[in-house]
Amino acid sequence: MPKVLLAGDLNVYSKSLSRASAFEHLGAEVATLTHTPLGGEEHGYVEPSFSFRVAWKLGIHPDTESVNSRLLSETARFKPDLIWIEKGNMVRPETLRRLRKISPSAVIAAYSDDDMFASWNRTRAYTAGLRQYDVVFTTKSYNADPEELPRLGAKRVVMVDKAYDPNQHKPLELSTKEHKELGCDVGFIGSFAPERLDAVKRLAGGGIAVRVWGNGWEGVPEGTPNLILERRALVNGLDDLKYTKGICATRINLGFLRKANRDLQTDRSIEIPACGGFMLAEVSDEHARLFEDGREAVFFTSHDDLTVKARYFLEHEDKRAEIAAAGRSRCVESGYTHQDRVGFMLSAALDGQP
Repeated sequence: MPKVLLAGDLNVYSKSLSRASAFEHLGAEVATLTHTPLGGEEHGYVEPSFSFRVAWKLGIHPDTESVNSRLLSETARFKPDLIWIEKGNMVRPETLRRLRKISPSAVIAAYSDDDMFASWNRTRAYTAGLRQYDVVFTTKSYNADPEELPRLGAKRVVMVDKAYDPNQHKPLELSTKEHKELGCDVGFIGSFAPERLDAVKRLAGGGIAVRVWGNGWEGVPEGTPNLILERRALVNGLDDLKYTKGICATRINLGFLRKANRDLQTDRSIEIPACGGFMLAEVSDEHARLFEDGREAVFFTSHDDLTVKARYFLEHEDKRAEIAAAGRSRCVESGYTHQDRVGFMLSAALDGQP
């Protein structure tokens, strides 16, 4: 039974908790450290202080949770086989070197859902520490290219697809009240990006009712007919799976790719179908690999294509339900859970496979 020390964001809305649980279900003994302040269910993140934002502009992630010292003390106490650090922008290179001395046989692994080659996603400490990790896991396939993370010092980069948590992302029976509070014809749950605003305004301009949930939409003026901007996040909490309910209440769920992150897939790419929701998403090679277009999800290539397909599937309820059910089955049968992904990464980290 491997021993895993996991440092990540342990808020209830975070994927780190799902991966910690996945390690445990795979038989690992797990100890955890949060590197992010706990709280912030309302927005899906903890609001950073002014001083934190200033430090971040300078390429520094303040270690507000003393994760550097706690990593050292917990490694000495717990004696892990695997030290797993999720988006360790606050972890200093000297900490990683000391971890190696404290536990020379432990594998030190990095994981991030973000594009860590992009300078705005990483700190100077993260970049300087890359060469100290035995393996770096990424959900961005291009990060494994020789000219990206390996050029910054990463010794081994392994790509892994996004995942869903079967305890959270599943079909739910909703009340009439929940359908009214969360439902819509076409919906998007996610943060603002200019290209996303263009797309939903085009849909609304075509007479299609659209509802948007997420952070960053505060600066968008009201007044666009058929477009409702909720200007708040939908987050799964301990007692209320609001995000999942939002997907289940929506007839067509949009799956946008963020251009600034060079997305080819996102968390929603897996979570929407896993919830039994119908997904209408931007086309990409990775989307096409994960789901069969027209049978398990539907992909669009342009604003005009999006509008045509949204209108078609609003008018064809049975076909929409058939595709949503097939997408859910693909998630379950093809091993898209966090446990499946973590099992792959655990083998890659400890056994050198694949």
